[in-house]
Amino acid sequence: MTSTIDTLRKRYETAGQEHLFTFWSQLNPEEQASLASQLDALDIERVNRIYDKAVNSISGTLNPTSHAATIEPLPKGASESVGTPKDKEWRRIGLEAIARGEVGVLLMAGGQGSRLGSNAPKGCYDIGLPSHKTLFQVQAERIAGLQRVAEAEANMPSGSAVIPWYVMTSGPTREATEEFFKLKSYFGLDAKNVIIFEQGTLPCLSNDGKVFLETPSRVAVAPDGNGGLYAATRAPLSSTNKSHTVLSDLAKRKILYVHAYCVDNCLVRVADPIFLGYSIQKQADCAAKVVTKAYPTESVGVVAYQDSKFSVVEYSEITQEQAERRDPETGELSFRAGNIVNHFYTTAFLNQVEAFEEQLAFHIARKKIPHVDLQTKEIVKPSKPNGMKLEMFVFDVFPFTERFAGGKSRSLRPLGQWRLHLPKTSCAEQANHDDWCPDRQNLFQERSSEG
Repeated sequence: MTSTIDTLRKRYETAGQEHLFTFWSQLNPEEQASLASQLDALDIERVNRIYDKAVNSISGTLNPTSHAATIEPLPKGASESVGTPKDKEWRRIGLEAIARGEVGVLLMAGGQGSRLGSNAPKGCYDIGLPSHKTLFQVQAERIAGLQRVAEAEANMPSGSAVIPWYVMTSGPTREATEEFFKLKSYFGLDAKNVIIFEQGTLPCLSNDGKVFLETPSRVAVAPDGNGGLYAATRAPLSSTNKSHTVLSDLAKRKILYVHAYCVDNCLVRVADPIFLGYSIQKQADCAAKVVTKAYPTESVGVVAYQDSKFSVVEYSEITQEQAERRDPETGELSFRAGNIVNHFYTTAFLNQVEAFEEQLAFHIARKKIPHVDLQTKEIVKPSKPNGMKLEMFVFDVFPFTERFAGGKSRSLRPLGQWRLHLPKTSCAEQANHDDWCPDRQNLFQERSSEG
């Protein structure tokens, strides 16, 4: 034990993070074992590289002599709209891929409904439909319905079309999500086709890159952003079988295409066969479904060309002139392709991400991070941001795609009406208001029309 700890301590000294052993001699054997296990599992050298790259990326942005990224609207023909005669062909291609067992669904469901007054996973939230169905149930039923449609179109026996559902949770939501699915009998889906896994975490850092201790025996960590899904697909699904990962499961099932989306998009068309068929026909490695921005200053990122590569540009990164610029031919906003985190991937592309992941710059989120004071051993709860959490966004991989496609949703409703609104007031305060979530009405109308 002593020699192992000496080796571990030396490694952290070399990385400039030896302060994590400040309270080592004061810990009991159980606490020492817990801290040692956490530090041994942590790739501290990678954490330092991520910090350096993130800080240098910001420094480059702020440096007036550095190269300013060229941001341009999507070139004409880079995206197509649904609601055209092409829909029928795209739908056929998508349904045939589903019938062949080539399509999987990846749900990003790590968030809690804290802004709704609940600590439960967002997917457990009742958005106010007459049926009181939760987001998880609505989406599960769409998967089940789509399997039946694919079977009927291909004249296949009942139960033969399978769309595996990969549900990515976070540390705070995994157990509750697993319990909810079991309680609801997986909403009628076969449990073996619902794979629940957990996104990774990264240590919380001070502004000078030092890892915070949450307690004397525990490192402060936070989820690594929705872009953490790429690393999470390579992580073991259980401690008993290190080789069983989401990627290996996709390979075993011979899945070729994956539809990925966020749980709080309550109007999402899960595994939309039209979007799938469009992306497959375009031979895209990666594709994004977008909606038209409602107005120039809408707080939504847009899919655009940045340094001649497809990227998502945050609304804070474009100038007012760019936001208000209009296409002289159509009169539409030039930067109008609103990103709704609704993506298509080939599994071949997902397997390639690891090769260029080190080139991706993590984003810095300045946060108030509770931590233990290294001098007094007291827990500090700051009143203003005192450090950072490092995040990767799911769309950070777009510039690395060789074949990218964009599809416009059939609805031109503002983006805010496509996602579940998360009001800052509590559920109780909103209980007597019918308009707090326009999606509720839209979803009810849509499901009614689907019969």
